[in-house]
Formats: sequence, structure tokens, C-alpha cells
Amino acid sequence: MDVLVERDGLAGRITLNRPKALNSLTHAMIRTVRAALDEWAADASVATVVLTGAGERGLCAGADVRAMHDDAKAGGVGFRAFFRDEYLLNELISRYPKPYVAVMDGITMGGGVGVSAHGGLRIVTERSTVAMPETRIGLVPDVGGSRLLARAPGELGTHIALTAGSMTAADALTCGFADHYVPLTQLPALLAELAERPAAEAVAARAGGAPASELAAQRVWIDHCYAADTVEEILDRLADSGVPEAKEAAEQIHAMSPTALKVTLAALRQARGHRTLGETLEQEYRISCAALDSHDLVEGIRAQVVDKDRDPHWRPATLAEVTAADVARYFSAAPDGTLGIG
Repeated sequence: MDVLVERDGLAGRITLNRPKALNSLTHAMIRTVRAALDEWAADASVATVVLTGAGERGLCAGADVRAMHDDAKAGGVGFRAFFRDEYLLNELISRYPKPYVAVMDGITMGGGVGVSAHGGLRIVTERSTVAMPETRIGLVPDVGGSRLLARAPGELGTHIALTAGSMTAADALTCGFADHYVPLTQLPALLAELAERPAAEAVAARAGGAPASELAAQRVWIDHCYAADTVEEILDRLADSGVPEAKEAAEQIHAMSPTALKVTLAALRQARGHRTLGETLEQEYRISCAALDSHDLVEGIRAQVVDKDRDPHWRPATLAEVTAADVARYFSAAPDGTLGIG
């Protein structure tokens, strides 16, 4: 079974169980998680829901992008349905009526963020790596990630989104993707106690202080450079800053899909004005459906995952060639309508 659904005392346990694929999400897994949450919401004997990932590498590396690649080449119908159910699950998690404890141990990326970072009790450990790396494959941060990034302090979220950068546990806490730091040595005891006592008490008893965030220490140049109105101006500021880390960030951004970069910046700026997660998910659904019809998504996954040559040929190839109309297309109505949650 790709998802293990179990009862453990007061807790309902959901374990993403594809460790060889770093627990990457399939459509069937999304449906299984949703069914369990719907059932437990009405079950008075379930006090807490606990989400973990099988194996030691991470909670979840996101959607099965190889399957996304194949589906996009065939028209994208399957993944439009996948995105719809995934985003509706993300929204349910954000308003779940019982404590939802997500253990974001190890790699937690993309769709893995979607099933964890909207929960009420989000836990990171010393080996957590949290990321929204979508621009690397010609996609745009989704699963509500654009809202989380937009609400991060200053311009930290913009920096993470455009560079496809990773966050440490301390960075994730600083940026609002997590709530508590629990050392690995304390996780077994915490999981046992979640079956026996209220979730907030169990987590508080095992949580400790995280190391300082290195990302937060760089806010001066990050806030200045990424406050610019366009990707081109951001790159100019990074180049002129004289900060080695800023130069490295510029090099990372130059490797990403020019179209995805411009759409991502627009999406984050718009998400800052959204009142609810539902509004952001509606926007992301339109963007993701448009991406399924794009050249860059298929090409990006090919270069990173299928052929692994790390040499994507983006179309358009430069930021200057990406027009306002190109960006606007990603915000147009989705073929399958709205999610009904905005």
C-alpha cells in the first residue's frame, strides 16, 4: 500500500509509503489521504491526525513528476484532475477540525509541503530540507506554497521561489513553513505520546530550540534585491550588490525557466493580497493547468528527471522574450473551471 492508514490510540496515523520514490505522491495516494481525513473528522475517538513518511530520506519529495511529464505530453487531462484533488486536500488540511501533526523530517518538497505545511502542528528536525523547487522544472510554486512564500518575512520567500532554494529546519521556522523543532532522538517518544495525550502537550514536551537561521541573517541584501518589480531588475540588483551569496543566487536564477520566473514573481505578488488560502489555490490551479500545456514543463522535467542531462532548452529562452501576454496566459481561466474554494 502506498499510504498506510492506521489507528494508534487517540491518533489516526497516515504514513506515505513509497520510500524508494521518496514518498512521491500519486493521485491514488491523494484520494486515500482525503478519505482518511474525511472519516476521522467525524470520528469522536480520533483526537489527533499524524502524518509521516516511510523510510529515512524524507516525508515526501512532491508529485510524481515523471508521470506528470508523460501526462503533459499526452494533453495533461490526468494531472488537471490530480491538481484539483491535491489542492482541495491542501485546503482541507488548513481548516481541519482536529490537530493535524505533520512530521517534516528529511526531504519535504513541493506536494510534500502541501500535505504538511498547512497543518496546525508542523514539525521539523535537524535533517529537514524544505523546498518549493518548481521553477527548476518550468513550473510555479503551488499546493498553497505561493501563499506561504508570499507571507514569509521580507523578501525571503521571493528569494526561495526564484532560486528554487532549500530551507533548513531553522529557515523553515523563520519563513512560516513550520512551527516546532523536535530533535530526531525525540521523535519516537513524541509519536508514542501522540497516541496517549493531547497533541499540543505532546509536541511542546519534546520540542526544543532550533539553530539560528542562516537565511534570516542575509535579509539585508535579500530584502533590497528582491523588492524590485521585475525579475530583470532583481537580477541587476543581485549583480550590483557585491555580496557573494547574491551573485550565486543570480547564477541559480539564470538557470531557471524564464517564463516560470516571471509567472512566479507575479503569482507571489498577487498572493500577498489574497485573504484566504482558497484564493491562492484557485490562482495556482489556473497556473498549473496552463503549465501542463507549456513547452517548459515537459522540457524541464525531461532535463532534470527523465534524461538527467541538466540542460533544459527553455522556450522562450530569455527573460526579454517573455511578454506580458505570455505571463497573463497563466492566470486565465482553467479548462476545468474553478476549485470552488476561492
